[in-house]
Amino acid sequence: MRLSNRNKTSVYSFLTTLLFMFSICGVGAYILEEFKFNVLGRESLLLVAIPLILVVLNYLKGRHIFEYDSDGEALHFRNRNIIPFLARPLSDEFPKYKLLKFEIIDIFFIKRLYVTISSKNSGSTILKYEISYLTRKEVNDLKFSLNKVVKANNEKKS
Repeated sequence: MRLSNRNKTSVYSFLTTLLFMFSICGVGAYILEEFKFNVLGRESLLLVAIPLILVVLNYLKGRHIFEYDSDGEALHFRNRNIIPFLARPLSDEFPKYKLLKFEIIDIFFIKRLYVTISSKNSGSTILKYEISYLTRKEVNDLKFSLNKVVKANNEKKS
């Protein structure tokens, strides 16, 4: 099964650009308010605070693009951000038989996928992927596919 939200890159790019422009306009409006108009008083800090909070929330939500491929004998996960310098892209590929378990954590607007794989050196390794930008249907498809692999692995062990 292949799962990807790469086709939404232009939407995420537009929203990120809009947030940064909103932040720059907010800083400009704050500077004009403080040194020229002085109408709002203390509320002028909201001109900077609200856009800054939105940018931070966008950053905390995680990497925008998630790709998953379970075709063949290997699982391939890719997780990258639209803005390359914000976060290093993740790319992992390993055989299906190494998948031990997975867990999806959903806290407010942040979703994370934790995949536990078997490892020669330490016994098991946990890989973390940010899936906040996937739709509910895409998350359900991902759960279904990973459950199928875990179930097949457990049957082989028994």
